[in-house]
Amino acid sequence: MFRFICIVIFLILYLTLTIPVLLAEWIIGKFSLYTRDISSLRIVQWGFKVILRIAGVKATVIGEENIPDEPVLFIGNHRSYFDILLTYSRCKRLTGYIAKKEMERYLTLTSWMRRVYCLFLDRKDTKAGLKTILTAIDYIKNGISICIFPEGTRNDGEELSMLPFKDGAFKIATKTGCPIIPISMNNTAEIFENHMPKVKKTHVVIEYGKPIYPDELDKETKRHIGDYVENIIRDTIHRNAELV
Repeated sequence: MFRFICIVIFLILYLTLTIPVLLAEWIIGKFSLYTRDISSLRIVQWGFKVILRIAGVKATVIGEENIPDEPVLFIGNHRSYFDILLTYSRCKRLTGYIAKKEMERYLTLTSWMRRVYCLFLDRKDTKAGLKTILTAIDYIKNGISICIFPEGTRNDGEELSMLPFKDGAFKIATKTGCPIIPISMNNTAEIFENHMPKVKKTHVVIEYGKPIYPDELDKETKRHIGDYVENIIRDTIHRNAELV
């Protein structure tokens, strides 16, 4: 419980004290958009790293060298709120995450999310959802990576289970030709979700798979690319279960 309280206090302080920082970043953006984007990325990553340190998370990371120096579509399994912190804190390039629309209600947090190119997906509005995917495609074309958890929601089933992937996310890659990087995560729900509200010191495993270029796949595999990537991640989390 102590770790949870410390994280809440840090979040309140961070979201309060960085309000003037948002204004400063807006001014910086008037002179250099790139400088603003990179500084915003590092500020958010710093906050995430502090929370992970408070939580006592130890991560074994495999295959990070598989990420090419170009905009990519990150696809991961999703069992914990901490999945975002674990992966975003390691991004070397500008990367926007696709989050559920309900996240927009959190004022300063939402401002920071928009500043680092996060998008909000309305899962109940097909037309709005398509618009979000089209915006993500534009981001990729402009050099910004995108990360999405295509299960559509956080999976609270047994540790090695996965929800079916939703196909819409993969249009970001098939329409741009950008590589897909599978992210397979083990044991992340043990940080918080398995025993809320306690936050426990936890060892997690994160593996970045080899890049998948949609245009290099055969026609049948490309047609079912969601299933293809889902199977890669499922096989990986089963293989890495013994590392936890």
